[in-house]
Amino acid sequence: MQKELNGKMMEIPQHVAIILDGNGRWAKKHLMPRNYGHSQGAKVVEQICEDAWNIGIKYLTVYAFSTENWKRPEKEVSALMKLLRKYLKDCIARTSKNNMRVRVIGEKLRLDTDIQEAIEELERVSAKNTGLNFTIALNYGSRDEMVRAMRHMAKDCRDGLFAPEEITEEKFTSYLDTRELPDPDLMIRTSGEQRLSNWLLWQLAYTEFYFTDVLWPDFNKDELIRAVEYYNTRERRFGGI
Repeated sequence: MQKELNGKMMEIPQHVAIILDGNGRWAKKHLMPRNYGHSQGAKVVEQICEDAWNIGIKYLTVYAFSTENWKRPEKEVSALMKLLRKYLKDCIARTSKNNMRVRVIGEKLRLDTDIQEAIEELERVSAKNTGLNFTIALNYGSRDEMVRAMRHMAKDCRDGLFAPEEITEEKFTSYLDTRELPDPDLMIRTSGEQRLSNWLLWQLAYTEFYFTDVLWPDFNKDELIRAVEYYNTRERRFGGI
């Protein structure tokens, strides 16, 4: 889809995936505790959802908590879970107001029962909404996702649902957490880091990458438009070099 942004006609990526990086460094820069950075980062997520939809983006996926994040100090993990509980509760009301559909991907069984129940409620009440498709990755790791998919697929194959020679890329994709989503067109990572950190390794095969030094709590609509502008400078080719 094309839309005018900053006086120029641009192709709008259908699906944008973002690694939300730099909350802790932002807090340190402002002489505040790390948890304050996470809190501010959550507020930015809310605003970027609105900005993305207004720009014309249909799918937005964010990396909120990885399988590796459990290794952080217990106090910080506890604070993140507390923030997550509040965010999920607030998100239920916000989805109705903004007509936003929310999905959560990742291994949910490790999350506390009340968080799992909040996720189920959020996905249920927003299932018929027709606005932005917003996906939150919680306790997500791409290798873990693919291993879980393989286990499920192997069981179905063993149970006779299909033969090994029927396994295709499309079949494998149908077992991933993101099976209801198109692959991302644009991946953004904030804070200057230039690695994928176990994020959507299968899905990003043909995605354009945009890295910015901006810390996530400072990310805004102008920065999102800069990423879209960069996306428009790329020559999109599939299956060639």
